[in-house]
Amino acid sequence: MTRLLIIEDDEQTRENLQIILNMEGYAVSSAGDGRDGLKLAQSERPALIICDVSMPEMDGHEVLRQLRNDPKTAEIPFIFLTAQGERHQQRAGMNMGADDYLCKPLDAEDLLAAVRARLQRKRENRDAALADAGPDFSSSTPLESLGLTVREAEVLLWVAQGKANADVATILGMSEKTVKIHLGHIFEKLNVETRTAAAMIAIEKLLRARGTSGP
Repeated sequence: MTRLLIIEDDEQTRENLQIILNMEGYAVSSAGDGRDGLKLAQSERPALIICDVSMPEMDGHEVLRQLRNDPKTAEIPFIFLTAQGERHQQRAGMNMGADDYLCKPLDAEDLLAAVRARLQRKRENRDAALADAGPDFSSSTPLESLGLTVREAEVLLWVAQGKANADVATILGMSEKTVKIHLGHIFEKLNVETRTAAAMIAIEKLLRARGTSGP
């Protein structure tokens, strides 16, 4: 089930959005302020974020800035919610990397259309990147920027290529138990629970590394 995150300080608006998205089959997490929303985004890494612009303490622009500066959340599609007439905020948000804007009061069909479009574009971009080049598995170094040690990055590199624990142990010259210990540390650092989720983060990171380093 696709997980979305709503960050909105108005309780009624937040509940209405959650009801609409739940009825369409999405799993929805929500936060009532920017700080809590940022923490949820970093821990859950949802497929898409819907965030109000104007919130106390940490506004939507700051949430977006921090997400885009974190390699683990930089690619999450981000839709802003804003009041009618706040054109200056729309321009500022798009310049910071927002993917779309929705104006309050929200129309359910507009909301669902925007969500579907951004999720579809994300899938298309990922498929195109994989088809054009694929991740560069020649080095585990880019994975160290995810907060991993050199050895953890090496383990994750082979896990991302579909290798079983026994294969990784043989390739890296360690015991299978040691591989499992490294995987436990990797899961904790990446805030994931499965090999597949860890592998997807690794592949996305390796794809971005290829894109910034050239052919």
